[in-house]
Amino acid sequence: MDLPTVWFCIIALLWLGYLFLEGFDFGVGMLLPVLGRKETERRVLINTIGPVWDGNEVWLIVAGGAMFASFPGWYAGLLSTAYLPFTVLLLVLIGRGVAFEYRGKVDTDRWRRAWDTVIVIASWVAPMMVGLVLSATVFGLPLDANGDRVGGPLVILTLPNVLGAVAVAAFSLLHGAAFLALKTEGGVRERAHRFALLLGVPLLLPVVGLLLVAQLREGAPWTWIPLVIALLTGLAALARQAVGRDGQAFVLQGVALAGAVVTLFGALWPNVLPSTLDPAWSLSIAETASSPYTLTVVTWVAAFGTPAVLVYQGWTYWVFRKRIGTKHIPPVHAA
Repeated sequence: MDLPTVWFCIIALLWLGYLFLEGFDFGVGMLLPVLGRKETERRVLINTIGPVWDGNEVWLIVAGGAMFASFPGWYAGLLSTAYLPFTVLLLVLIGRGVAFEYRGKVDTDRWRRAWDTVIVIASWVAPMMVGLVLSATVFGLPLDANGDRVGGPLVILTLPNVLGAVAVAAFSLLHGAAFLALKTEGGVRERAHRFALLLGVPLLLPVVGLLLVAQLREGAPWTWIPLVIALLTGLAALARQAVGRDGQAFVLQGVALAGAVVTLFGALWPNVLPSTLDPAWSLSIAETASSPYTLTVVTWVAAFGTPAVLVYQGWTYWVFRKRIGTKHIPPVHAA
């Protein structure tokens, strides 16, 4: 396997890490007004991701940096043609981070409700923008022979791409419920458990639809395997949730997500950004990859840097591994 193909797989792995970690992160924000009926319960929800949400966002930065270093043509083509959803994504991520930091600065219900609204809206919009960009990468954009987009910024809003936006948001919502069932106790856990069981199948349907469209339009015979794995493990996660095995359900959702990412990137290969105008104008791995010297350098950098990042983030999750309930929430300290 040559270095461009290796880095194509690494970027797929980075997207998998981002969707898995930031997925439940977004899901918690979506469920804030649904499962948090009292202020102490809403603080429980926020505290489940408080120590890790900013670290989860690093995966998006690393994925973009890896794309810039290893496939500058892919980076330039995608960001210049899908700049609108990327801009919206960055704005809502900034607003979401500010809301987490500021909601507790003033001890009034009106202040907290305002920032909670920002958290909820941003937590819905962000995964939809991620799904839109990811689907546009797989299904393509109207690129001409020079790799430039034909049409306005809204040409990205095709039915398959919109389906991808809905699928990522739906998975994040379900993933967040599974995470809260694993991470909380008391009334919040019971409601999260009930939510996952009640809406699990409907929330998986957009994901299944996205994978089937990708497979039937762009997939190879071998990509049926990860697609089936994604479907079976997604249903198995709901089955384990039904018997109270929250940890197993959460892990199985991760396996289902891995199968979905392999299916999508397998359908994309050997291109990195297909052209919907003419397949000959698609951007391929070979055309957009950096020089062998550059790829060798970034491979050595990744070989030393990645283990350190994984150990640090794994240690963070281990330290904050215990369940959280309302009894762990201290009184509000007025600023």
